[in-house]
Amino acid sequence: MWASWPGGYLPGVHGKPLAGRERRALGARRFDATAARLSAEARGETLQQLLDRNLAELLQELRVAFTGVQILFAFLLGLAFTQRFTDLDGLEIGVYTVALLSTALATLVLIAPVSFHRLVFRRRQKAALVVVADRLLLAGLGLLVLSISAATLLVLDVVLGLWPGLLGGGAVFLTGLLTWYALPLWARRSGVGTAPTPPEEGGTGEG
Repeated sequence: MWASWPGGYLPGVHGKPLAGRERRALGARRFDATAARLSAEARGETLQQLLDRNLAELLQELRVAFTGVQILFAFLLGLAFTQRFTDLDGLEIGVYTVALLSTALATLVLIAPVSFHRLVFRRRQKAALVVVADRLLLAGLGLLVLSISAATLLVLDVVLGLWPGLLGGGAVFLTGLLTWYALPLWARRSGVGTAPTPPEEGGTGEG
């Protein structure tokens, strides 16, 4: 649970307010660096080296995702000012609205780690930054899947008709869910492809 739940209450705790010390304790557990510390030891790194590497990897992934968002956002913004846009029917306007809003939200979510970094800069909260950036990236990718699918549906609907648009948009959405979420989650839970760490290096794990 988030330590900053509105009003200092947590669901399922009998509606009792949490004291400031309890809220801080919950927040500390939320961003506990124990797992990161164990992973760093397994790889022969310090905790700060591990966090620096994790953050650098996240930033590279954010750049890849944000490039796609930029292109799609520019296309959708420009589309509203084209002459043919006035010919869209109610359904197509609805699909366009979904595509535009999901792309705008994805843009904000993917940029959010930058603001978070600035606000916690030099406060020794890099572990919190890595956790938040990781979850924001996952949320941004989900919004990006929705926006790409809606944009595909809109374009195919205008060019080929409604049913080809639905089939194309649905295929894109399903492919995104399978390759961006289902496949990695399956690999994560099954442990397939996990490289064993030599015993002398202090255990297993990946940071």
